[in-house]
Amino acid sequence: MTEQVKIFTSATCPVCGMAKDLLDSLDISYKEVNVDINPVSIVKLIGSTRKFTVPQTVINGKVISGFNPDKVIEAIHD
Repeated sequence: MTEQVKIFTSATCPVCGMAKDLLDSLDISYKEVNVDINPVSIVKLIGSTRKFTVPQTVINGKVISGFNPDKVIEAIHD
């Protein structure tokens, strides 16, 4: 199955860089949505997740908040 991965980030978030580095190291392609330049996206995300935090990684519809390598790997293998 092909993973569909989207990561919501901010330029001022060091943890966002860690989350992107993790995806890169696992050779997972993703679409990055920078909430700094796309504020409507964070409003929609907050509406669906009830969490005002970045990074938020969406893998095949499953949302992972923050930097959590175990949950990312688990979501990829589901």
